[in-house]
Amino acid sequence: MHGGPDASGPQGLNESSDMPRWVVVLLVLFAVLGALGGGFAIANALTDAPPERVVTVRATPPVLQSVQELARLETVSFRIERVVQLKEEQRRAFGLLTAEDSILLVAAADVSAGVDLRSLNADRVEVDDANNRVRLRLPAPAVFTIALDEERTFVHSRNTDLLAKPNVALESQARRAALSELREAALASGILARAEAGAKRTLTSLLMALGYQHVEIHFDAPAVDAGAPRSD
Repeated sequence: MHGGPDASGPQGLNESSDMPRWVVVLLVLFAVLGALGGGFAIANALTDAPPERVVTVRATPPVLQSVQELARLETVSFRIERVVQLKEEQRRAFGLLTAEDSILLVAAADVSAGVDLRSLNADRVEVDDANNRVRLRLPAPAVFTIALDEERTFVHSRNTDLLAKPNVALESQARRAALSELREAALASGILARAEAGAKRTLTSLLMALGYQHVEIHFDAPAVDAGAPRSD
């Protein structure tokens, strides 16, 4: 007597090993979603990541620019007064007689001095950022202006002898002589030394405000015409 089909035979084995269809569909769905998710992640990584940038910084000399901005650094002003007497002798009667035309001028002037920084260049600036040190070599101080104070400058007296002819240019000559005397008086009073000290204080404060702890400032030797006023 033969029995029915054996459940343990090949056909029964295939039926028991087959997965349910819904499981297969679910696995396929997960696989598709995973692939899509990976694709989106790669796309986001390519689009959202910031591009690599190379920034080139061209250094500028901040010390030189800051100092040059001061241009003509006027650091001291003197007010000086002088009495100037100017005489002109005139010969009369074939040189036998002498006549005199004279003027006494009381002159007052303001004399200013400082350092002209417009000629400063990079060769005169040494910067050591590692040690917070800066060294400057500046032009020598010079007299900038000499201006008569008209309110305090006046003719004290004017004397013309009977035989003398008044010289209409004598007052102008006295004023020019007064400017020269006042300049010499300012130089003798140490105006250039005061100008140098003032420039050194001002520039040291400026450079320390820029972050430098060690500041060295040197000056050129005074020029021969350092006492002559300069024009812009």
